[in-house]
Amino acid sequence: MMSSTAQQETAVVADLRSVFATGRTRELSWRIEQLRGIERLCDERESEIVEALAKDLGRPAVDAWLADVAPTRTEAAYARKHLHKWMRRKRVGLPLSQWPARGWVQYDPLGVVLVIGAWNYPFYLSVAPLVAAVAAGNCAVMKPSELAPETSALLARLLPQYLDPEAVRVVEGDGTTTQELLTQGFDHALFTGGTEVGKKIMAGAAPTLTPVTLELGGKSPVIVSVDADIDVAARRIAWVKLLNSGQTCIAPDYVLAHRAIADELVAKIVENLDRFRSGEKIRSQRIVNGRQFDRLAELISSTTGTVVAGGRSDRPALLMEPTVIVNPAADDPVMTQEIFGPILPVVAVDSVDAAIRYVNAGPKPLALYVFTESTELAQTVIDAVPSGGAVVNHVAMHVLVSQLPFGGVGASGMGAYHGRWGFEALSHRRAVLAKSSSPDPKLFYPPYSRLAVKLMRKIF
Repeated sequence: MMSSTAQQETAVVADLRSVFATGRTRELSWRIEQLRGIERLCDERESEIVEALAKDLGRPAVDAWLADVAPTRTEAAYARKHLHKWMRRKRVGLPLSQWPARGWVQYDPLGVVLVIGAWNYPFYLSVAPLVAAVAAGNCAVMKPSELAPETSALLARLLPQYLDPEAVRVVEGDGTTTQELLTQGFDHALFTGGTEVGKKIMAGAAPTLTPVTLELGGKSPVIVSVDADIDVAARRIAWVKLLNSGQTCIAPDYVLAHRAIADELVAKIVENLDRFRSGEKIRSQRIVNGRQFDRLAELISSTTGTVVAGGRSDRPALLMEPTVIVNPAADDPVMTQEIFGPILPVVAVDSVDAAIRYVNAGPKPLALYVFTESTELAQTVIDAVPSGGAVVNHVAMHVLVSQLPFGGVGASGMGAYHGRWGFEALSHRRAVLAKSSSPDPKLFYPPYSRLAVKLMRKIF
């Protein structure tokens, strides 16, 4: 017997399929209206979004704007400005065997898509994928993360006020809700989260052959060459590591620094971590919940490395100091697990080649960061280390560029979105061949003469 919750989810998907069948979401005007709605949501409700993020994650207002509100608005505005061009048919040349005819690729909406958001950037990682969904002309179900309940409730309340409430629905709930939704059979599912949960999403989508885009995680390394600008590298690594208490899928997970500059780099990272928090009453950073806190605390307590900064924590308040660990062993949990918190291991290596071997000994990361003043060396590292994306002389900035695809590879994910890449990921690239009724030479119909076979072998 189907539960009442499952019955409600079945009804939601059925309603959305009925709305999609009307054809109204295919129209450019409808898509533009939804994208403008997302822009207005970011502009008009920023204070409410920031307040929800503060309650869920303890995030400062500036960080909430920078990491959730601004990139979501940018993504929607970019799609709106370029959508007309993206929707155009792409004419293709045809072989002689098909003349006379015309061929093109058109981008059709998939139908009804499922967006499964993440807790660490619960507004951005729920609404930015929605930009791709509505830009492509789809109806959508958004399932925000239950681990960010204030933001989830806010999305459920506000989205119907800014988007077509019949075509875009918010369903709140936990992992069971997500799995029950997947049983309904969507035309695509986009999930952002951890690798282990990503496996469950893929398994849940398999019975209905629902295609998936999985934006997962991994240990994103930073390789710092001996010729790097150490001051710049230290500032940028420390800044991004502090964002959202390190709870970022593309945060610098660990640093591999050339032995000649490792000590200087560590000292400057520690100096910047302290300076960036100097204006805060509480220098420690908030961790999302007790389970994550305990996992992070265990990473610190079990390390064989030297804790040179931080290390203290407050379990009742879920607060943890930004912590730098020098030269932990390769098999330390802090070096084998994705950290996802304010802990930064720094390992000294003898060469860039040694750093490359170190990274390639593990799963493919979501992002790769290289600090060097040599463009040739940067390209060498990028070509040698597979990763979802890469940045030279900065950290994580590629996620803010709508012109670039964002996605993982191997254990760090599959598929990509943002900008045109998101539009295409949630569209069906449909091949169309249009032929005329004449000429229609009977020579090419059976039974085939010797002449027909000879000509066919030349033409086809």
